[in-house]
Formats: sequence, structure tokens, C-alpha cells
Amino acid sequence: MGQTLTGLLTSVRAIAGRPGTPAQGRPGGGPDQALLAALRLCGDHLSALAAAGPLTDARRTRLIASIGALTTACSTPGADAFDALLRTGQQALDSGGEAEARLALALADEATALRARSKGAWRLRGNALDALGRGEEAITAYERHLALQQNTTASRDVERRIATLRAAGDRIDEALTLFRAGADTGANTGVGTKASGTAARLSRHLPAAEARAAFTDLVRLRTAEHGAGNPAVRRLAALYAEHRRLSDRDPVADPLLGGAEPIGVPGLRRLVAGRTVCLVADTPRTAEQEKRPGSPLAALIEGYDLVVRCDEARHTAPAARTDLHACTLRGDTPWKGPRWDRRAGTRLVFGDPLPHWRLALRGRLVPGAQDRVGDATLRRPLHDPALLGEEAGAGPASTAYTVLRLLDFLGTPARVDLIGFEGPAALSPREREWVGTRTANTDDTAVRITLR
Repeated sequence: MGQTLTGLLTSVRAIAGRPGTPAQGRPGGGPDQALLAALRLCGDHLSALAAAGPLTDARRTRLIASIGALTTACSTPGADAFDALLRTGQQALDSGGEAEARLALALADEATALRARSKGAWRLRGNALDALGRGEEAITAYERHLALQQNTTASRDVERRIATLRAAGDRIDEALTLFRAGADTGANTGVGTKASGTAARLSRHLPAAEARAAFTDLVRLRTAEHGAGNPAVRRLAALYAEHRRLSDRDPVADPLLGGAEPIGVPGLRRLVAGRTVCLVADTPRTAEQEKRPGSPLAALIEGYDLVVRCDEARHTAPAARTDLHACTLRGDTPWKGPRWDRRAGTRLVFGDPLPHWRLALRGRLVPGAQDRVGDATLRRPLHDPALLGEEAGAGPASTAYTVLRLLDFLGTPARVDLIGFEGPAALSPREREWVGTRTANTDDTAVRITLR
């Protein structure tokens, strides 16, 4: 990885120049200056990663791969470098950490400079500001995104986030109003003077961590001054508790979904767009190789943008990476099955009829075990007339096959691979036939599929 990182950094510097020096003009034109500025920012980040020592974080490894794709797009005539820029910014956010969030914000700034009417660029900027705790600025960016977003369904999560940020700020405003109303009646003590200084520091425009610390100090000092039984102190404490709750998580949109955000067809299409996806079979052989540090199979799986696993895991390690978990409800009482406690970024539950599907979600989802849950529009993709619309007489389909057909219908992943689907995990003859018509090549570990 050290040589790969060094080589990529060299490529970035060759295209974009070094920090503080404008890139030289290129005959016949070249990448936009905003793209070159974005590449220089990526180069600075790569340089910091190289200085930090060996990379062990898979998320940062994926960020480096995304920067490589952006570098290639900037040096390839006709390539869509703007989408690569947005994907790199999103990957920086997904990597976690303040440095990565700052990189995402800087890339979002360049993206909005390139295309001021890009809803994706403004969404990225809002997410980055949000991750950095700059809520009021995030609201402004989110509102720019909403002004450009025509899909009301896709706007709901942003609208909900705006409402959460505003509600958190409103709690601060009310706390300050409450403090000022009682300031003239309080004794002129050292504690009261300190509380006044803390109140002067508290503001909804502060970064989240600073606002939380100032709010904590205000409650502590006001309690010491007037006592916990004082009605104004009790109200202040209640406002503080509400602010902390809103800062920690958004209000739950639907209690049925276990605290997760619902995701429909448009959201899933955006989630997989331009990404490499692998479906990993739950077999003893695959699980054993995946658990072995440094094994070729483990490295192969870790290199994908999205790792999909299906149904209940019998062999796969509980901590194995799962970006998308899909399962199919079977039997007369599917809501009585084991709870879905394996951590997954997105969980898709396939099932019919609708009342059984709802009961299963209510009974088997574990709050906090997933960030997104497929909504009712995704519960029967093979037979839904709005999606694939197949006749139900072909017999039950495996979950893996349903996922493959859904991804094929969406048509946005860069590549979809099957890993380990042999022996007991083999697909049915009908399903293998469908896969065979789309197989680009096969090796010992994966069947690579080229989607329509």
C-alpha cells in the first residue's frame, strides 16, 4: 500500500501541481481549475496519510481508491470527473474522522463552484458541514439542495435533518431566553457571574461540540446558583436533555423501522450508483478464508464498495463487513424468526403479503443494527408491476437471485460479482441460467456479471 499511495500521490502532483502553486496550462485545454484544486486537496490528504504510517483502516483504503478514480477521470478526455469528485467527497465522509470531513467539505466547495445547480454537490456540502457540527451552515446547504431537488420522496430525509438541526438550535434559544428572564432577579454572586459569561458564550451558531459544552456548563452553574428544585432550572435541564437527544440522533420517522431511515427505489439506486458490489455466500469455505487475515479472498472482498450478504448467517463471522443485508420472509409466521441483529448499513426485507411484512419488521428489526431499511416499494421486486413484474408461478426465488435481479433493474452499479456461490450455496438451475447470460468471466473466487 505504501508504494501504491506514493505512486498515486506522484500522479496527483503531476496533474494538479503542488500545494500553493497553480497547475500549468495544458495544450488544448484540460481539467477545470476547480477540479485541479480538488486534486491538490486530495494530494494534501494523501501526503498526510503517507506521513502517518501504514494504513490499516479499510475505509481510508477505499478513500484512496476513490481518489485514484478521480485522478484517472481528470486525466482522461471525456471522463465524467464531476461524478468522480462527488463520489470521492462521499467516500471521505464515509471514512469518518474530522480530517476526512474537512476534505469532504473542501471537495464540496469545489463541486459547487463547478456546478452551482448540482443538488448532489449541495447535499454533500450539507452532510460535510453537519459532520463537522456546523449545523446552521448545514441547514443553508441542505436548503439549496432542496430547492434543486424535484423528487419529494428523496427530499424527506433532508427535510427531517433540517427539522432536527433547527429544533436543537431552538432549545438553545429558549434556554438563553429563560436565562435572561431570570438574570435580573438572581443574586450578584460569583456563580451568577460565571453563568452570565457562559450564557454569553452559548449560541446556536457554535459548532456542536462547543455548544454542548457551553450548555452543560450553563446548566451546572445555574443549578449551583438556584438549586435543582427551582422551576426555571428544571425547565433549563429539560431543554438541555432535549438538545442532547436531538444532537445524538434524528427523530425516528417511523417506529416500525427500528430507528432507521426508510429507503425506496430512488434511494437504493443512488446508493449503488457507480459502485462495485459483491454478493458473498454464507459457506464454511468462504467464511474460513474471509476470517483468515491477509487471505486473497478477504482482500478481494474488502476491495468492493458494497458487500452484500443474504439471509441468516450460519458460518460468517458476526463482525464480518456487511454494507447491505437482504433476507426473504418464508413460512406462515415469518415475524417469529430470529431478530436481525447483525450490523448492516442497509437492510432489505423481501416478503408478501404486506401485513406479514409489517409484522416481521416490527418484531425482528433491532434498533441501531441498521441505518436504512427498504420500504414497502422494495418488498417484492420480482413480482411488483412497478419493478420487474414477473408472474408468481415460477416458484420461490433465492434471496441472492432477488438482489441480483433488483440490481440489474436499477442498472446503476459499476460491477456486480458473486463470491462463493457453489456447492450448497449454488443457485437453482433457472437462476444459474439467468446469471450465465450475464457472466463476463469466471475465476476461482468470483463470477463477474456485466449488468445490462
